[in-house]
Amino acid sequence: MHTTGSRPKLVVSADGRGVVSHAGSRLLSDLADATGLTTAFTNALRHLRPRGTGHAPGRIAVDLAVMLADGGEAIADLALLRDQAEVFGPVASNPTAWRLLAGIDPAALGALRAARAAAREVAWLQAEERREAIPASRAGGRELPGLVLDIDATLVTCHSEKERAAPTYKHGFGYHPLLCFLDNTGEALAGLLRPGNAAANIAEDHITVLDAALAQIPDAHRHGTNILIRADSAGSAKAFLTHIRGLRSRGIHTSFSVGWSITEPVRRAIRQLPDQVWHPALEQDGTLRQGAHVAELTDLVDLPGLPEDTRIIVRRERPHPGAQLSLFDLDEGMRHQVFLTDTPYGEGSLQHLEVRHRAHARVEDRIRCGKTTGFGRFPSRHFHVNQAWLELSLTALDLLAWTRLLLLEGELATAEPKKLRYRLLHAAARITRGGRRLHLRISATWPWRNELTSAFARLEVVP
Repeated sequence: MHTTGSRPKLVVSADGRGVVSHAGSRLLSDLADATGLTTAFTNALRHLRPRGTGHAPGRIAVDLAVMLADGGEAIADLALLRDQAEVFGPVASNPTAWRLLAGIDPAALGALRAARAAAREVAWLQAEERREAIPASRAGGRELPGLVLDIDATLVTCHSEKERAAPTYKHGFGYHPLLCFLDNTGEALAGLLRPGNAAANIAEDHITVLDAALAQIPDAHRHGTNILIRADSAGSAKAFLTHIRGLRSRGIHTSFSVGWSITEPVRRAIRQLPDQVWHPALEQDGTLRQGAHVAELTDLVDLPGLPEDTRIIVRRERPHPGAQLSLFDLDEGMRHQVFLTDTPYGEGSLQHLEVRHRAHARVEDRIRCGKTTGFGRFPSRHFHVNQAWLELSLTALDLLAWTRLLLLEGELATAEPKKLRYRLLHAAARITRGGRRLHLRISATWPWRNELTSAFARLEVVP
């Protein structure tokens, strides 16, 4: 029999010198400098620094974004950066950070977004200089051409009275932000903070978020590149789809794939379909999906008011245990989902178009990660402060995405924020001095020490 040895006895004290935690988060601060984000934020918020005194507002905004990317949840968590000045330099106090957020009005918010777009263009150019093009989105075991934008809304609970917080359709209380992510890289392109009682299918809000997201994409990619916009049925408003189609007149090659409600005409059309027109559905790896089939309803359903050449496609599947079924689904014994697309015939089979649309579900993972990177909690009673907080949360997600794109390889190049924090950002280190330089010494026994030091090395040679 093998016995388990006891852990070594420890004497705990708080008098350590030259020891730092979360040393890997310095990677994010340096990346913000390398992409020009710090400089762009400084220029955008210059008017919030009267007489040029105190901390630079742009630097404060970057420190807040780094703190959120590191897993911080409140402005008070800036203490982690502030109390390790040897690694992160001078960091603003909590009251100073509060004053910065309170001073970000709509004009400053627009300047912040323009600064994010400028930094994104630099990051993408840096990726191309390293001969690493923006990765393609994938569905059904195939690469999708161009860029894929996913739009979706989420509910954020507020546990105290906040300006414009309201009851939600799920009987909670809080906000109902609408967000747009780039599926290719996981970047958070745009977000609109809305009251909790905002309807999910407001076309004006979707247009606002889409236009803001497109403004984030560098010109070289926004024009001349195919851009697919995916959304659930909340994005099927006719005005929104018409807007997507209208962008083509501005040289933006957009198309859509959005959910559609199963109305009575759709039910009648589904019942009319003979068995031979149903095709086997696909899994995301390209294999056949057991018990699932797809078919086209375009010629059987009238779609007035929608853009020309809009197609309607249906998928049926044997419901999994616990699935919420409509009376129609119960009657048919199958679960049905319908979506619209304007992808022309000949540019993909029904199975491919359906599995491509179903990949929109990845946006739920993006939102889940975003809620652990800032917008799961809002700090202020004032709406405009919370909108600024949302923008910095999106910036934090961008920093993590650029880190994966520019600095990491293998498993970590596709890792979620939680894994990056555990393995890289939260690594401890020791500060030493020698040769007139400051050395950050990662523990020699840290399992991911090579990945972290390699990331710092790559950052030094980023063009």
